[in-house]
Amino acid sequence: MPLTEYNFGKENDIDRKLYGRCRFEKAVSLLYFERTGLAQTLIHALKYRRIEPIGKFLGTWMGASLVQDPELPKIDWVIPVPLHPVKQRKRGYNQCALFGKTLAGILQANWGENYLLRKGTGRSQTKENRGLRARNAQAAFQGENLDQLGNKSVLLVDDVITTGATLEACCLALSETSGKPPRIYIATMAAVL
Repeated sequence: MPLTEYNFGKENDIDRKLYGRCRFEKAVSLLYFERTGLAQTLIHALKYRRIEPIGKFLGTWMGASLVQDPELPKIDWVIPVPLHPVKQRKRGYNQCALFGKTLAGILQANWGENYLLRKGTGRSQTKENRGLRARNAQAAFQGENLDQLGNKSVLLVDDVITTGATLEACCLALSETSGKPPRIYIATMAAVL
């Protein structure tokens, strides 16, 4: 398996990809995502072939790694990047849900599926360039009931980080609270570097 071996104590490529773009504390990813690689096979099976246990498997694996990380803070909430409602109905589930719920259980954190809403068309951005992804993502997410997250530690989870536009937009949406914003940490199943 193409493990990144990223942790919460040492700067990594995902941190550098997101620095200066949004407010976050630290980012980690379990696997390197390579075209035609094992991580791509697993995540595509989870997303497109509905092999949902892969989400729980990857969540268990990452959770076991995170609880051994001495730099990991106490996480209060695990929040998934949401799918557009049309895409979720078509797919039948959010591929991040089992991954995130498993992480929440292992980290003894709350599961917060309703703090981020996805707006917009729900059109795939996998073939878009970084600039277009960023513009589309900025308008795609909205926070809900964010005051409940004030001054809490939030682990934002997604399947794959590519350009970082989606995670940047989610971090910005989560930070739009009237009180003290949450401390946002990021965990993804895989990373394109």
